[in-house]
Amino acid sequence: MKNLSKIKFIAYSLIVMVLQSCVSENANTKNAATNNPFEAKVDSILKLMTLEEKIGQLNLPSVGQFTTGQATNSDIGGKIEKGLVGGLFNIKTVEKIKEVQKIAVEKSRLKIPLLFGMDVIHGYETTFPIPLGLSCSWDMEMIEKTARIAATEASADGINWTFSPMVDISRDPRWGRVSEGSGEDAFLGSQIAKAMVKGYQGDDLTSNKTIMACVKHFALYGAPDAGRDYNTVDMSKIRMYNEYLPPYKAAVDAGVGSVMASFNEIDGIPATGNRWLLTSLLRNDWGFKGFVVTDYTGINEMTDHGMGDLQQVSALALNAGVDMDMVGEGFLSTLKKSVEEGTVKIADIDAAVKRMLTAKYKLGLFNDPFKYCDDNRAKTDIFTKENRTFARTVAAESMVLLKNDNQLLPLKKSGTIALIGPLANSKQNMPGTWSVATKLDKAISVLDGMTSVIGNQATILYAKGSNLDYDLEFEKHATMFGREIKRDGRTDKQLIDEALGIASKADVVVAALGESSEMSGESSSRSNIQIPQAQKDLLNALLKTGKPVVLVLFTGRPLVIVEENANVPAILNVWFPGSEAGLAISDVLFGDVNPSGKLTATFPMNVGQIPIFYSHKNTGRPLANTEGKFEKFRSNYLDVRNEPLFPFGFGLSYTTFHYGNLQLSSPKMDAKGSMKVSVEVTNSGNFDGKEVVQLYVRDLVGSVTRPVKELKGFQKIELKKGETKTVTFTLTETDLKFYNSNLDFVAEPGMFQVFVGTDSNAKLMKSFELTK
Repeated sequence: MKNLSKIKFIAYSLIVMVLQSCVSENANTKNAATNNPFEAKVDSILKLMTLEEKIGQLNLPSVGQFTTGQATNSDIGGKIEKGLVGGLFNIKTVEKIKEVQKIAVEKSRLKIPLLFGMDVIHGYETTFPIPLGLSCSWDMEMIEKTARIAATEASADGINWTFSPMVDISRDPRWGRVSEGSGEDAFLGSQIAKAMVKGYQGDDLTSNKTIMACVKHFALYGAPDAGRDYNTVDMSKIRMYNEYLPPYKAAVDAGVGSVMASFNEIDGIPATGNRWLLTSLLRNDWGFKGFVVTDYTGINEMTDHGMGDLQQVSALALNAGVDMDMVGEGFLSTLKKSVEEGTVKIADIDAAVKRMLTAKYKLGLFNDPFKYCDDNRAKTDIFTKENRTFARTVAAESMVLLKNDNQLLPLKKSGTIALIGPLANSKQNMPGTWSVATKLDKAISVLDGMTSVIGNQATILYAKGSNLDYDLEFEKHATMFGREIKRDGRTDKQLIDEALGIASKADVVVAALGESSEMSGESSSRSNIQIPQAQKDLLNALLKTGKPVVLVLFTGRPLVIVEENANVPAILNVWFPGSEAGLAISDVLFGDVNPSGKLTATFPMNVGQIPIFYSHKNTGRPLANTEGKFEKFRSNYLDVRNEPLFPFGFGLSYTTFHYGNLQLSSPKMDAKGSMKVSVEVTNSGNFDGKEVVQLYVRDLVGSVTRPVKELKGFQKIELKKGETKTVTFTLTETDLKFYNSNLDFVAEPGMFQVFVGTDSNAKLMKSFELTK
């Protein structure tokens, strides 16, 4: 059998050599002109393809997991053999992928290899914090390494393409998919987009430890009306260019190999069929050379948008610039007819096919279609001790300390600790949403983590205390995909009474409360973004005992926690920390790690403030006072202050930091020059710690209205207690540029303010002038 496989592989190699040799001198000249090193090879294959085979390369079905031996006889197997499939997703393991790839390269007429994609969103089997949590580390080197580890593990299991990073800016925490992005800020989001692309793709896509990235969801998906998933998005071009598009462009500039179209409409046309978006902007203006794939059934869904029947919307998508149809098979079933009727041109199909074949060449699949099918790597590179140790570190770095009255934290590893809450012993919920490759049974719960970290130094008493929610139907929806929290059959009073009994025996209470992992994520929008009432009642009962209470808050979005903030002495926001959750949470609770996370999304006072974000613009009637008191005929609320509960960039530490001596290298900067901004930061507390030093800029006068403040720089530094460091930033004209009303990217001469501090409410300020 081994000799037979070797013979087949040699035959495949010979076919590829023949295909690659069909290159004329003219093709080589064209190749040099278009800067595509694979164009001649791609053209030689394209000449041999039938129309059906061309359309087949644009087809991306989801297959789930074949049982070994079934692939050949399946419907998908038959389509692959006929050349009607360009790639597959939702299939993993070397054994199964090798079996399917063999059909493509041994039984199909042209032996074109398949792509294999998967949602590797925040790690593979080694799972890191959800992306929103990961962004709160503000550590680009660490974020890049998480993507590199994810690529290493996924590629060891046969995957060569990930549908990540998601870079959608969102200012509406009702939208569940805020958990998958990097928050509200375009500057920070752009840095993370670049880091993630670099982590996945590395410097060499032909390496079998790198995979192709896919930036999503292009574009504006994070701004749906009412925060409801898949809903309409409508915004001005100037807001689009300045506030929402930059992270996508950053990913393109970083060389991302593919782009996924979003579900929403833009200027009345769904993104999947929007030629301005996918061709004029993405390809013509930004110079994107990769391929565009739809989201799941994105083409078919344009019929519900009112754009026509399946044939019409499939033609609309292809003509707009879509290259690959995910799941819907609208291309497969209608494009040939559209060509015959003249609504789709062969040249446009050829262009899409060339982009798909080029991607496969970039990945090295034509040289070795089984390069990701190394049985040894599958055994040695996945869920390693080294990767899990790093995941523990990352999780701890991502947690945000929201409150710590009277230095309640860190806790002592002594005495008796009551651990209470429905999320205290639920390992299945620790990895968070969109962790499709995670082995849920291997995740570490808070109870297991605390037991491991404390050992026999202290006593831990545990009680569930309440169900996730009073509403059983809601709880079912919130614990899908194996994330069930076994519902306790006792009455609510019995559960609380047990918790109170345990709390009475303890020195301190740790309450593990908040969202389950599937209360955020796709199709998990919420109109009420508070902690479920069953848990609020439990927390209030625990507070009445008089025992000190630490709230360990699980969430995939900013929550409304005004009541909790008013009454609970310490709040540690842990997001969903990943496969090593319990250990990382314990590391922070007991002071082995000093928390250094900073919020990348604003926490509102109530839902009525949404959308709320730091880089807003002033009205013509801003508040005159600084105390947030109501003023008639000013832009404010009657019933709540304008400011949020926790601002962008906020996060406490077990130590304190003092900022001083802000200096500019010059009071003026010309267009070709630069300016140094320096500040002294002192660790003035009793613990070693890390601080994210943040720099914001305000453009005081513009040809269009400008935000009150914009993030333009940040550095994460480490300081020993008592240590002082001078942190220096460099500003250039590019940092001051924005898109004006003509959508020109300009920096306008005039006065600017620089703010430096610990969050977006930074008080230290200096002014400078940008000269002509």
